[in-house]
Amino acid sequence: MHITRYTDYSLRILIYLAANDGELCTIGEIAKSYDISKNHLMKIVQDLSARGYLLAVRGKNGGLRLNTEPSNINIGELVRQFEQDSKLVECFGSGNQCVITPACQLKAIFAEAMESFFATLDRYTLEDLLGGSKKETVRELLFINAAS
Repeated sequence: MHITRYTDYSLRILIYLAANDGELCTIGEIAKSYDISKNHLMKIVQDLSARGYLLAVRGKNGGLRLNTEPSNINIGELVRQFEQDSKLVECFGSGNQCVITPACQLKAIFAEAMESFFATLDRYTLEDLLGGSKKETVRELLFINAAS
């Protein structure tokens, strides 16, 4: 299963915000920590905000923070939302041209594998991605200062 860069960056943004312990931060801070284009993250942040994952506070002292506790954000649900249009093989799409589709079992096998993939992701939340004792290491790697 291939996860798009969009989904990858969505998860990275949420990890950053979760590691930031509810403090407001900017897109620029996130972009710098991951060495990703700020412009690339802006569209993703808007989408995450529209889906209710994060809260965007406007103004001079504004910024971003999670809209709920990390334990309430299910990884499987998030990945499904962002990857719903991703087709693993041609026969999953509406423009299927494969001539062996009527007899091929590949689609069923891949569908089963994808369900197993999502079933695994469903067992985890954003809180799990911080690894409990690894949260401080994540904060250090992302250059998030200790809360004052």
